[in-house]
Amino acid sequence: MKYRRLGSSDLEVSEISLGSWLTFGVGVEADAARRCLDAAFDQGINFIDTANVYGRGAAESFLGAALADRPRDSYILATKVFFPMSDEDHGLSRTQILKQVDASLARLKTDHVDLYQCHRYDDATPLDETMSALTEVVRAGKARFIGFSEWPADKIRAALAMNGVEKFVSSQPQYSLVHRDPEGEVIPLSAANGISQIVWSPLGQGVLTGKYKPGAAPPAGSRATNGQMNQFIGGMLKPRLLEAVEQLKPLAADAGLSLPQFALAWVLRESNIASAIIGASRPEQVIDNAGASGANVPPELFVKAQEIVAAGMSVG
Repeated sequence: MKYRRLGSSDLEVSEISLGSWLTFGVGVEADAARRCLDAAFDQGINFIDTANVYGRGAAESFLGAALADRPRDSYILATKVFFPMSDEDHGLSRTQILKQVDASLARLKTDHVDLYQCHRYDDATPLDETMSALTEVVRAGKARFIGFSEWPADKIRAALAMNGVEKFVSSQPQYSLVHRDPEGEVIPLSAANGISQIVWSPLGQGVLTGKYKPGAAPPAGSRATNGQMNQFIGGMLKPRLLEAVEQLKPLAADAGLSLPQFALAWVLRESNIASAIIGASRPEQVIDNAGASGANVPPELFVKAQEIVAAGMSVG
């Protein structure tokens, strides 16, 4: 496993990280989730990402129990705040940030997280209130660094322009061969300001694993067949895109990689990416995905892959 510096922080995070969205405490049974977590550590993954809203605290509670016997300095832990935890509890006000960080720490059974992230931007709260509250959290020792997920570029710039507050070190956007929006503004802006990307859904909701075949029903046990986990994948299961993914398999083979490894290596080709977050229901998935770290892929294979996927996503 290779490691990269997370923005301007002193955190060295594994190129592949383990997420808990739709899995731990929710879609994956506890014993299987523990096996995935153990496999991640065995592969050198040191970065675990979660959020208070995942299972309304269930993912954090699972991790709190599962990590309890590991030395706190042996892993890097990140969580998030924004989405509703109840009818009253949501957003990025000072009250909510201070309340929710304490609740997250209690579930995680730790006195601090390494990275505390705004899960989305809160239009209902003044930005200076949010940034001041995050600064309180860091200076109280409850978080070492702060980050954001899916913030628009103008809000990132506004936060960067503020004086007397902690600076963001990470951005968590969706990014993959089938979703390249961050390349437009977020990645260049971040790279110029000491912010690294920690990307979610680097395998395009699982489409880039090649498990979904054109004209065939989704395989049993896949995310697309799981009512708790398939909220976002429906729009990706288009025949033309699935046919394009099939065309990527020879390119992955030429690189000596599995298709998931090839798709992850494509993400990691970008120097501003610190880590690609994977989700897993089986240890074998973790082991295979971890094999993407440090892969040396001829650039022309990535160029061809981009052309294939672009054609598969085109209209008409």
